[in-house]
Amino acid sequence: MNIESAREYCLSKKGVTESFPFGDDSLVIKVMDKMFALISLGAGNKMCLKCNPDYAIELREKYNAIEGAFHFNKKYWNQVFFDQDANDKLIESLIDHSYEEVIKKFTKKLRQEYDSLD
Repeated sequence: MNIESAREYCLSKKGVTESFPFGDDSLVIKVMDKMFALISLGAGNKMCLKCNPDYAIELREKYNAIEGAFHFNKKYWNQVFFDQDANDKLIESLIDHSYEEVIKKFTKKLRQEYDSLD
């Protein structure tokens, strides 16, 4: 996977927007204004994704491409390198997991707004 395919996959999800709140090198991807991914454009080979804490540890132990995310709470965020041992299918499943981790924390009101989207 590369930056553009990761970006396109994220943007294909319901309620998703992108922005650059941290500068031109960090593409932030949000669902209903809650961040679930950050793609590093400067480094060009990694993205940060939210993750269940137990699953995050398991992934870090199994894959060289996955480690605690720099500048994030490492308990909940992993950085995934595109050019190592994480294949496209795994990265897509990690994007899905991150998206779901954020959605499940929505308030009732936000969840109703999300559910009403096409």
